[in-house]
Order: sequence, then structure tokens, then C-alpha cells
Amino acid sequence: MRLLSTRLTVVPVLLGLLSATLFSSAVQAADVMVAVASNFSRPMQKIAADFEKDSGHKVLLAFGSSGKFLAQIENGAPFDVFLSADQAKPRRLEGNGFAVAGSRFTYAQGRLALWSATAGDDVQAQLKAGSFSKLALANPRLAPYGQAATEVLEALQLSTATRNKQVMGENISQTWQFVATGNAGLGFVALSQVMSGGHINNGSVWIVPDNLYQPIRQDAVLLKKGEPNPAARAFLAFLQSAEVTELIRGYGYHRE
Repeated sequence: MRLLSTRLTVVPVLLGLLSATLFSSAVQAADVMVAVASNFSRPMQKIAADFEKDSGHKVLLAFGSSGKFLAQIENGAPFDVFLSADQAKPRRLEGNGFAVAGSRFTYAQGRLALWSATAGDDVQAQLKAGSFSKLALANPRLAPYGQAATEVLEALQLSTATRNKQVMGENISQTWQFVATGNAGLGFVALSQVMSGGHINNGSVWIVPDNLYQPIRQDAVLLKKGEPNPAARAFLAFLQSAEVTELIRGYGYHRE
């Protein structure tokens, strides 16, 4: 009877401790809303899944052009974190009070690629010869990768020759879709869209030399809405980890 009595008194204590632990975990878990430049969509989906598994927090992702996200954030969009395709927009948000001062950092340096969905093409030669139906690039007014593409065409003295064949996507994802669906024979895309694990996924690619366009340094920043959110701060710390650094490099980005 003494042994049974001891067991009966211990069980409620253990259940109480377990309930307290579960309650504490539920209170600490939080959502983080992240606005992400389109070029970073593939690595971000993997990063978000790993972060959720490690932290218990939930990541809500929105992908689009950095220019549109800038306007949305300045008009009250409820994002906690912004991952831009450039440095200028996070810097502007930091300067005008929409982002937390001192939270901005470069999470990746993007690389540009000329891509055909057909394997075995010499895409660089096709570009120079003009032997393609349409040339897709992102709108340079909205997307840094589009600006980089125009710089490459100018450096190769092909701006005028290709102008009538150019089709512009609103962002780099739409640009990729133009080529993937056959609506454009060639397209300037983010290398990350056609590479993972350090290997080209499909089609034919010319990795554009870095010296033909200005560096595409991509900055992340903690937005004012996310300042009190522990999940937002934890996510930004995870983004700078060694684990994520290796993953990002596997998608063709430079990472210091």
C-alpha cells in the first residue's frame, strides 16, 4: 500500500510538470511574416522549413519584387522581416523609420545567368548572334536582376540589337516562367533559379561573369513590426548561421 500510495502522488506531479512544459513551449512559439525577393524563393523554402523544425516557430512567406514590397511596407503591410534583392530598399526603410536601426545585413550576393530551357544550347553564342525568339529579363525599374541584365547587354554592346526582342517580367520569377514555358528562347535569370546543390538543374546556362554587372548585394532587415517578435529575431540569427551559409552557396550565391 505504501508503494501504491507513492506512485499515486508522483503521477500528478509529473503530469503537472509536463503540462507546464507544453504550455511554456506554446507561449514561446510564434509566427514570423517574411517578405522575400523572388530570386531567393527556392533556398528560402528550405531555410524556412529547417528553421521551423529547429525552433518551433512558424514562418509565413511572401515572394515578389523588392520594389513592390518596399511600397507595401511603407503603406503598412504586416511583415516582420524583409529580404530584398538589393541594399538600397532595406537602407531606405531603415532611414525612414520602417526598419530597426542596425539590424540590416547582407545575407547573399546574387549571380546572374543566361538560361535556355533546352539542353545542349550555346546560349552565349545565341545571344551574340541574335538567334533566339525573345529575350526575357526582369523589369530593371523593379528588380535588381533586371538592372544587372541591362548592364550586361550594355557591356556586350547588345542593347540596341536585342531591344525589339526583349520581354520584361514583373520580377525574376515571371522572367524564369517566360523561358520555362517557351514564350522566350533565352532569359537572364538568377543563378539560384537553375542551380541547387552546386549543380545546374536543367537546360543550358551561361553564368555571366561578375565583372559585367554591379554586385547584387542582397540585404535583410528587421522591420518595426517585427521588433518585439522573438521569432523574427531568431529567424534573422538563423539566416546568418554556418548551416544556412552552406545552403545558400549551393544555390550559386556568393556568401562571405
